[in-house]
Amino acid sequence: MGRKRTKPGKIRLAEVARLAGVSPITASRFFRTPEALSVAKRVRVESAAKELGYVPNLAARALASQRTEVIGVLIPSLTNNVFADVLRGIYDALDGSRYSIQLANTRYSILQEEKLLRLFLAQKPAGLIVTGIDQTAESRSIMESADCPIVQIMEIGSNPIDMMIGFSHYEAGRAAISHLLAQGFGRIGFLGARMDPRVQRRFEGYQATLKQAALLDPRLVVTTTLPSSVKIGGALLADLLSKAPDVDAVFCANDDVALGVLFECQRRRIAVPDQLAIVGFNDLEFMEATVPTLTSVRTNRYEMGRDAAVMLVESIEGRRPQEPIVDLGFKVMERQSSWPRGS
Repeated sequence: MGRKRTKPGKIRLAEVARLAGVSPITASRFFRTPEALSVAKRVRVESAAKELGYVPNLAARALASQRTEVIGVLIPSLTNNVFADVLRGIYDALDGSRYSIQLANTRYSILQEEKLLRLFLAQKPAGLIVTGIDQTAESRSIMESADCPIVQIMEIGSNPIDMMIGFSHYEAGRAAISHLLAQGFGRIGFLGARMDPRVQRRFEGYQATLKQAALLDPRLVVTTTLPSSVKIGGALLADLLSKAPDVDAVFCANDDVALGVLFECQRRRIAVPDQLAIVGFNDLEFMEATVPTLTSVRTNRYEMGRDAAVMLVESIEGRRPQEPIVDLGFKVMERQSSWPRGS
């Protein structure tokens, strides 16, 4: 378990050049000014670097192996309120320290993440905070070869690259459905947008819990690969009602979708929760300000960012945590939208 570190300099630029069939000077130029090379040579050098797992140490050229005091943070969205809370925790934890933050947006692209990891590690960061556990094999190899601490956030799993802090999206999905079943609802739909790996695991929790109760019905599932939004939530509910008008509750992959569902119910004069119960995910601030108030699964986003930064700094300074995996858990925040009918 954990990261297998390779020795610094194990893969040398000369080896990349040899495999690519170019001179070391040409290979070096690719990592400094790739536009100076022909397309064919760029492709050959990039392919050779990937095959060998070579990460150029650009900072060493100027700093002669001195590590920077920069912490790299890779997140999938700069507009999603979920990650705004995580970032607030990271910035608060590092405020007043000697470390600065370099932030990058992967835009939910695993290939963009791979590219950014190469870029960040070439600049010799003090440490990295990376969202999720679903990196490509190439990205995982890059991080396993890194000689700085790394914290994966937003989720937990059995095989951390170095350290991780988050919670089980699968178990959170199960808890949401168990809550609705306990409230007396049985025709429970799932509405999901974007369907990134974390949403998919919430969906797996939904499926497992309803299958165990012999209530799983594929007709009650409506998803889209489009980005999540309030508008999308309303559209997903409209689609669900056209296929399964007898649905009595919905589990929404996030709170934006849940809010859109509530608005669509109000447009259609569907009483919540007497005709349709609603449960969201993340428990953003507006969930307890709606009428009726909306039930949601609370995730400890601020604490996740804050604690990830603390773990990273302590590891950088030689005080590694005894447990590399930290489960912050979750909590179903029961509100009016999932009260039993007639209550």
